[in-house]
Amino acid sequence: MPLSPIPTSAFRKVAVGIDRPEDVVAGPDGRVFASDHQCAVAEIFADGSFKRLGPKGGAPNGLNMDRQGRVLIANFGIYDRQDGPLQRYDPATDIHETLLAEVDGKRLTSANYPVMTGDGCIWCANSTHAETWPQALDGRTDGFIFVLRPDGGSAIVAEGLKFPNGLALSADEKTLYCAQTSGADVMAFAILPGGRLGPGGRYGPVLGLLAQPGQPAPDHNDLGYTDGVGMDAEGNLWVCLPAANKVVAITPSREVVTVIHDPSGETVNHPTNVTWGGADLKDLYIGSIRADYVLKARSPTAGEPLIHQR
Repeated sequence: MPLSPIPTSAFRKVAVGIDRPEDVVAGPDGRVFASDHQCAVAEIFADGSFKRLGPKGGAPNGLNMDRQGRVLIANFGIYDRQDGPLQRYDPATDIHETLLAEVDGKRLTSANYPVMTGDGCIWCANSTHAETWPQALDGRTDGFIFVLRPDGGSAIVAEGLKFPNGLALSADEKTLYCAQTSGADVMAFAILPGGRLGPGGRYGPVLGLLAQPGQPAPDHNDLGYTDGVGMDAEGNLWVCLPAANKVVAITPSREVVTVIHDPSGETVNHPTNVTWGGADLKDLYIGSIRADYVLKARSPTAGEPLIHQR
């Protein structure tokens, strides 16, 4: 079924006043949590209000959840020139812990987005080891994907990436998708037994232009810096293009469809992640690194259930 564009008028602003809500995760019990620069996570309630939970520290970025309802947090500490580990927060016990701060001798400085497979592996991107994150948008290839296995072992499983960012899984968990922000594209990796990845290849086309030194700046509507990605139940991979205030989808036939676009940025302002929740997985949430609110609307397609939503 063709994807229907979502007009900006369909969105409602919730959690107004939140600080840097880069991502949202929706639990199977209806609870919804968002990243917040002032705490570990913020819970968003049905009336649109929110409550901060857990300690402040670094820049909580991409979120996900395990089967026990604990929130996985990729801390993009480089935003504050701090370490950027993989963390976990349990809303039931208020326990906040660091799961991994170093992998294969490399300190995590910019954990960006975590996703969990059914075998208990947590996959996460570390975007860069640059001094500041904007420096890393020059196309350098110092980013990597790492895995934390259920036995506590960890490893770098893909490297040489251009600011790896959001991750998503295929429905059969045989493919891991990763947005390369400064590649303006998405990479796809085969997931192999034992918490390993096969070689990566580009999935779909380049999704827009990148600013080039010494060249006139492209129209912002054409910028292709990719951020968060999410898979819907029909196999469309949604990709956030924050600099363009746009969300596109790569269809199973590799066509690109614009699902959301707000050239003015008055409503959809630097969208960074898409999340589906609700009983039918058609409640769509959009996070942002610039807006002080989360957007909510009804999606034309349901999201592909994540491990905690099955």
